[in-house]
Amino acid sequence: MIPKYFFLTKGVGKHKEQLQSFELALRDAGIQHCNLVAVSSIVPPACELLPREKGLKMINPGEITFVVIARNATNEAHRLVASSIGVAIPSGKNQYGYLSEHHSFGQTDESAGDYSEDLAATMLATTMGIQFDPETAWDERKQLFKTSGLIIKTANMTQTAVGDKNGLWTTAVAAAVFVPPENGKPQ
Repeated sequence: MIPKYFFLTKGVGKHKEQLQSFELALRDAGIQHCNLVAVSSIVPPACELLPREKGLKMINPGEITFVVIARNATNEAHRLVASSIGVAIPSGKNQYGYLSEHHSFGQTDESAGDYSEDLAATMLATTMGIQFDPETAWDERKQLFKTSGLIIKTANMTQTAVGDKNGLWTTAVAAAVFVPPENGKPQ
């Protein structure tokens, strides 16, 4: 039951009910039709990151679908919410990678995305024995991680949203969605 593919997605929903705003955010992300099961943060060895469109074609309604999901909501007018997934993929095909989830208030898309990407890369770097100063800026560490040759890809998927001016629940989601292994190759 080890997935060979995963994809990143995001969405926003607004509604008077918090649960319905979450449902609408899942619809916006394209994953509302699956039974989502939250899992921890490991990308299996050789698991390929697909474009969202290809990944969405590989999941089916009602399917039990494993995700790493970040979710944040507010009903406070004009409050900024962020949900972000960070990704760090190693160069070795037999090495596992990391995903991180981050949810915050008041962070911009770029700031939340950098934070989650940094978190995933730092977790991977520490398991690989890469020496670095955790106090250095993310941009510097990102270059160090990539020049080490051990981490080949970092990325993030981030969704921010501003709380509805009339107090509707506003939900932001970001997710890494694992494609079930039996669902074959991408189209």
